[in-house]
Parts: sequence; structure tokens; C-alpha cells
Amino acid sequence: MRNLLIFITKYNAFFLFLIFEISSLLIYVKYNSFQKATFISSTNKVTGSLFAQVSQFKGFLSLKEVNDSLARENAKLRGLVKSSFYVDTVEKHQVVDTVYKQQYTYIVAKVINNSTNRRSNYITINRGSKDGIEKEMGVICGTGVVGLVVDVTEHLAIVQSVLNKNTRFSAMLANNKEIGSFIWGGDLDPKKGLLIDIQNNAQPKLGEGVVTSGYSLFPTGVPFGKITNLHAKGGGLLLNVEVALSVDFSKLEYVYVVNNKFAKEQAGLEAVKNKNE
Repeated sequence: MRNLLIFITKYNAFFLFLIFEISSLLIYVKYNSFQKATFISSTNKVTGSLFAQVSQFKGFLSLKEVNDSLARENAKLRGLVKSSFYVDTVEKHQVVDTVYKQQYTYIVAKVINNSTNRRSNYITINRGSKDGIEKEMGVICGTGVVGLVVDVTEHLAIVQSVLNKNTRFSAMLANNKEIGSFIWGGDLDPKKGLLIDIQNNAQPKLGEGVVTSGYSLFPTGVPFGKITNLHAKGGGLLLNVEVALSVDFSKLEYVYVVNNKFAKEQAGLEAVKNKNE
């Protein structure tokens, strides 16, 4: 307190000048309408700009919550699209009763680790067995196929990325539905893949889409990418199709784990058939 009084005493002339200056400005503005209007307008601009900056900063801080909310909403909406249902049709005496039943549901997850520059790339997501994640579930994002769940703990899961030398999914041409297998090219290019063993007479075209066939863990029509090149194989009866991937794996943030409700039933049935052969 003593130091403060010494400081004020030492610079009393300056503080008096400051007080008189502010007082005169207030009197000048208060009793002159033009200057008052100008002052209010300027003040409004400054405070408006300040409030806008504060609002923008608050919006930035809440982006995580907004993104999480949007991702959850997208997962719900994906579960409502037509490709997530199957038609259970019973025909008796020419009476057809068509019922749409849920086949695919989606679990939203955030990417917490991701590699793109190896021959075997994996993605770690922040959902695990307690959230319903299991091995062999497919994983997609808003732009296309991401990969396959290969390992699960209570709170986390590892996804084998499309960018993996062991990746192989059933895929088809979007236009004529010709079936092939989708693999990663293995040349360490995170933007390219291959659709292999397509019949030459399918006549795939540059720019045509390559999508999931519905024979695997994914609903029909989820994009892999678009054709950028055609390569004849062997005697020319089969084609390997180069595909520009629709997913930018370097920018993955949120993914959707696909729960195919018939996956276990199908796997069990096919396993019994293969065992009997």
C-alpha cells in the first residue's frame, strides 16, 4: 500500500492530466449530438467486432462436441437408408406382404491413430467391445470403404485399412454390376487400389464407379473409388482395373463400424457347407 501511495504521489501530475482529459472528452461527447452519435457508432463497431471474435473462439472450442454430435446423427441416418434394410416378402395366394427389416446398423467411432505409408497399414479407433464392436466388422466413412476390424479390446479396436497388402473385398462395377475383388495395389500409393479379375466383356469405362457388391460385410453400393486405368490380364479375358480411392486416408477423423446382423449366421452356414464338401 505504501509503495502504491508513493507511486501515485510521484506521478500525480500525469494522473490529474488523465482524469481531466477523460472528463473533458466525456463532456464533449455528451453535450454534442454529432460527436455523441459518432462515438456510439464507433463503440458499436468495436464491441460488435469483439463479440464476433469471442463467439468465433467459443465456436472453435465447441467443434469437438459438434463433430461428435454430427457423427452420431450420421450413423443414425445411415441406418435408415434403403441399403441398410432387406425385404422379407411372403407370397400366399397371390397376396404379397412386403416388410422392410433392419440388416445393417452403424457405430460411430473417432480415429485416434492411423498410418498410410506402410505395406500393412492399420487404424486405431476409440470404440471397443463395450460399444458392440467385434472382429470381422466392416468399417466405412462418409466417402467410402475404410477397412475391416481385426482386433478388439474393451475400449479400442484395430482396423485393417484398405491400404493393406492383405486387404481383399468383394466389389463390383457400379453400372453393370460385374463382380470382382478389390485389393490395394501395394505400390505404397495411398490414393490407388485395384479391382481385379473383371470379365473383359463387362466393358468397364474410365470414370465408372467401383462399389461394394453386398456379398461381404458392407451394404451394397458403398464406394471404393472410380476407374482411372484398365489393364488386360493373361490372354485378355480378364481385366485388372486401377481405381482412384474415394477416401482420403490421410484426413480420416470419424468412421462408422458396420454391424451386419446376418454376418454370423451367414459365416456359420457357409462354414458347415465347406466342411461337408
